[in-house]
Amino acid sequence: MTTTQHFDILVIGSGTAGLTLALRLADSHQVAVISKSQLEEGSSLYAQGGISVVLDKTDSLQSHIDDTLRAGAGLCNEQAVRYTVEHARENIEWLIEQGVAFTRDGISSETYHLTREGGHSHRRIIHSADATGREVETTLLAKARAHPNISLFPYHIGIDLITSGKQLKQTNNRALGCYVLDIQNNVTKTFLAPMTVLASGGAGKVYLYTSNPDVSTGDGIAMGWRAGCRIANMEFIQFHPTCLFHPKAKSFLISEALRGEGAKLLLANGERFMERFHPDAELAPRDVVARAIDHEMKRLGHDCVYLDITHKPATFIKSHFPTIYKRCLQLGIDMTAEPIPVVPAAHYTCGGIMTELNGRTDIPGLYAIGETAHTGLHGANRMASNSLLECLVFAQAAAKDIQAQALQPITDVVPAWDASQVQPAKEAIAISHNWDELRRFMWDYVGIVRTTKRLHKAKQRLALLKQEIDEFYSQHLISSDLLELRNLADVAELIINSALMRKESRGLHYTLDYPLADDSKAPIETIINPRFQDHAA
Repeated sequence: MTTTQHFDILVIGSGTAGLTLALRLADSHQVAVISKSQLEEGSSLYAQGGISVVLDKTDSLQSHIDDTLRAGAGLCNEQAVRYTVEHARENIEWLIEQGVAFTRDGISSETYHLTREGGHSHRRIIHSADATGREVETTLLAKARAHPNISLFPYHIGIDLITSGKQLKQTNNRALGCYVLDIQNNVTKTFLAPMTVLASGGAGKVYLYTSNPDVSTGDGIAMGWRAGCRIANMEFIQFHPTCLFHPKAKSFLISEALRGEGAKLLLANGERFMERFHPDAELAPRDVVARAIDHEMKRLGHDCVYLDITHKPATFIKSHFPTIYKRCLQLGIDMTAEPIPVVPAAHYTCGGIMTELNGRTDIPGLYAIGETAHTGLHGANRMASNSLLECLVFAQAAAKDIQAQALQPITDVVPAWDASQVQPAKEAIAISHNWDELRRFMWDYVGIVRTTKRLHKAKQRLALLKQEIDEFYSQHLISSDLLELRNLADVAELIINSALMRKESRGLHYTLDYPLADDSKAPIETIINPRFQDHAA
């Protein structure tokens, strides 16, 4: 059974980017927001550090721009960087108007506490203790739930985008909406809207070890790719240097803000090592810190390194990092008295669907914002706390662009999802086995340090895996697990092919075969054009 629902705007994803856009448009439009899990579940919820914004009098917009460009290793789009930084403050003020409670400075109740993180030359990270994402996400979600023009659909996962070129065979291609699986009721629905926005986050779950929640399976990137969007810079996967190393600590991040407040990275014998790798030591850009930790772990054969903030008063640690303190204590680690065991883990997807500064993609009527998009802000390496900022600024930009257009309802007769030729799967073992295999060889061959040989091995294994997935997909009824596996396989292919195209080491992409950056020619983006006929569902 298939049902059809019409809206003005369809938003796929309920994180900071998706909810911001929905709230900015809902006073004048009917907006649908779909989320494949609980509405609040996503990377936004778990963001600890904060949002970068110039608020201190000793700081400047140009300094924030320069820091971002430096971290991006020559690949940032300077126009995108400047646009983001210049619109930061107004978006923070908008969050405050929505009710987001940022931590106040202890010196004055009129000012906000700012911290510093890696790559930043000033204290410019506004935060809500060490749970900024949770504060932002829950506040925006409460606003969305209360708005009469926003319809929220939890446990709904996108299958594929609907376009006039693909579904209706028209020459003037544009987005019409999305086929969606209602997971709880096992019903396929057709959502139609003149404007569709992909805001479904990144793809950290393509790796065995990640700080991301289970929902981060690259769905928006994969759907946009299959629909015909260009994809850029997928080789730049940021590995966060410090995830909690503990068998019961699944995907728990140890915020970079600890290092901003003086925490030191140590080997098992108590020796510091970051000073050997970068003059900024623990506050070096994330790619440098992650590679340094990876190098030391492999050199010594150790499972982890340690992050030590015990030199700070216990009251300071508990007040500034209450979430981290509580979680560590639950696992028997008192961070006020002992170092925290940490390892790097896949954290952020710097590449994605290519967009203009207003969020538009290659397909009319289709926008991409947040981690799903490639705006050019991050270049070859995202600077800490620029991610939530990007969500806010480009959601605002896309909302303005949509608001300026006269939306025409979809009147085309769109074919319903056809499941008449497939059968229910008798067992799910093939899906779970392929899921595990994919994530493991991506970690082994396409991780923090790469080689051409490893990348080709990964490509060969992926080709066989994709053949199995495509056969399973064409013969069986869809499920959320199957859709996620299919999307992860597409994203893995994009990462591998992008990495093979870049014959240098730059930012987050480090290969032993080309260990130096190639500055003999101007650095360029890695852009993959879709072969539409090869990626049809």
